[in-house]
Amino acid sequence: MKKALFALALLMAGAATTATAQVEIGLKVSPSITSLRVDSPSGRAFASDGSKFGIGGGLVVDYFFGQNYAFSTGLMLTSKGGTITYRDQTSPTNPDEITRTQKIGLQYLEIPVSVKLFTNDIATDVKLYFQVGATANASVGARVNEGKFFTDPSTGVELKASKHFIIPDAALLGGFGAEYQLGQSTKVFAGVSYHRGLFNIDRYFEKERNVSGVSIKNTEVALDFGIKF
Repeated sequence: MKKALFALALLMAGAATTATAQVEIGLKVSPSITSLRVDSPSGRAFASDGSKFGIGGGLVVDYFFGQNYAFSTGLMLTSKGGTITYRDQTSPTNPDEITRTQKIGLQYLEIPVSVKLFTNDIATDVKLYFQVGATANASVGARVNEGKFFTDPSTGVELKASKHFIIPDAALLGGFGAEYQLGQSTKVFAGVSYHRGLFNIDRYFEKERNVSGVSIKNTEVALDFGIKF
């Protein structure tokens, strides 16, 4: 009985060691260029009119279920947004149309749900990786024309910028890069990732201005730099 318990203890200890070795945790920083994909009825002439620079970062967790295969997740704080233009009435008392511009800045908490595929070493301690999956995002902040509040010049109504957008978003994720083993458990990596937003994040034009058919979606291209311990 004692031998059986001792063998079981050794087995559990070995399993715990193996499980620990399969998980790599690190930190990542991601400067990015973001923009907004815009669609609307032709009369309103909504259009994307520029990108913005953002920066994000957070925790990376890679769980290996094979030598070269890992489930990759984490928790990131990311910046998104861009500039849009549209046609609208000049003022509450003047129905003549004018082209307006909105500079939109958004912050999201982001949870990736993805798979990383690693090559064998292409040079000493260097592997390439390819990442594919999606992200689940929740808006935690917004600015319109650099302000947390926005007064629509066409209506004179002021609202919080965060009220212009829905909270949830999701995106398709694809990327690739290289990873270098510095020591026994320390690795650094660098890569490029593309995030294509799936949700129409607009709430203001649909709910407050009764403009149907407007669609605003996030797009992001990021450089990813990180270290895993």
